[in-house]
Amino acid sequence: MNVAEIRTRNALPFWLSLGVVPLLWFGAVHGGWATIIVPLYAWYMFSALDAVLGLNTGNPDPETEEDRLFWYKLVTLIWFPVQAANIFGLIWFVTHGDHLSWPETIVLFFGLGVSSGTIGIVYAHELLHQRNPFERWLGDLLLASVLYSHFRTEHLLVHHRHVGTRRDAVTALYNEGFHRYFLRVLRECPRSAWEAEKAMLARRGLSPWHPRNPHFRYWTLQILMLLLAVLIGGVPGLLLFAWQAFVAIWQLELTNYVEHYGLTRRHLGGGRYEHVKPHHSWNAAHAATNWLLINLQRHSDHHYKPDRRFPLLQTYDACEAPQLPYGYPLMTMAAMVPPLWRKIMNPKVKSWRRQFYPDMSEFEDWEPYKRGTLPLPRS
Repeated sequence: MNVAEIRTRNALPFWLSLGVVPLLWFGAVHGGWATIIVPLYAWYMFSALDAVLGLNTGNPDPETEEDRLFWYKLVTLIWFPVQAANIFGLIWFVTHGDHLSWPETIVLFFGLGVSSGTIGIVYAHELLHQRNPFERWLGDLLLASVLYSHFRTEHLLVHHRHVGTRRDAVTALYNEGFHRYFLRVLRECPRSAWEAEKAMLARRGLSPWHPRNPHFRYWTLQILMLLLAVLIGGVPGLLLFAWQAFVAIWQLELTNYVEHYGLTRRHLGGGRYEHVKPHHSWNAAHAATNWLLINLQRHSDHHYKPDRRFPLLQTYDACEAPQLPYGYPLMTMAAMVPPLWRKIMNPKVKSWRRQFYPDMSEFEDWEPYKRGTLPLPRS
């Protein structure tokens, strides 16, 4: 087998995401039970594969040349046209036919939102971290198709800079249930994204209303997506588009919730915090869900090298970074039931504190961290 064949073979598991395409259309054509098949595929099948295949703790050479990653990159590059065809094609299909009931249509577009969030936003996340303008544009288009364009700014300028502190809205506090967290981030993240761009423009002597503010691109792309949904499917098309977008956002924020729950950086005084380290992210080495999520679960390394392409992300053992007991699909299901989540994760957070901060008292030093009352980090 030559080198090109080896590269292609190794990249193929990351193309399993394309399985949602025939499943979505199978559900649209046949209706009934088939409308729920995408969540079954993305959540349960990959979790079952995790149980069978176990963990992948192997690390690729991080110095691998860019031209050897073509087949890995390609699946992210083609995803916007695939996702656009799914969204707008399904809007046209269901609004110009009558073989699906409204409950079936709602369930079908729930599955579409699972695809747009579990795969589409994860691929957008990979693309927006690259320096290539074409890839960033594809990331912006994917985010616009789920009405969450501000995520680019919030993620790059806020989350990566302030993770593990209260300035980062998507670092979930200890004991904070997902439902409360979700409402909070929907409120805080758009504002923090705007403020981050405003501050960056101010440092250049520019107004926040200057055309260089990417929010104008965000708003324009989102409005165009909404107009296209209306042109194709009228008001029902608009509502279905908004529904899949909401489900996608819910999927994203479930993932954000899991990735950093209860993990905080040590406050050094005066609004200064320690540097981000591998132990400030939850990791999962489960092989199958890392195929679906293009190694997003190797999250510590992503924070260490944010522009490192997904096939080169490194995994860490329990001595270096905290480990989740299951992959993201099962962990996000647990997060939807706060008592269950706390039962699973609170002991792990306490163990993390003892392992990485043995000098800090559980009942005194950690209280300001748990309540989120420490000073905000310096901008």
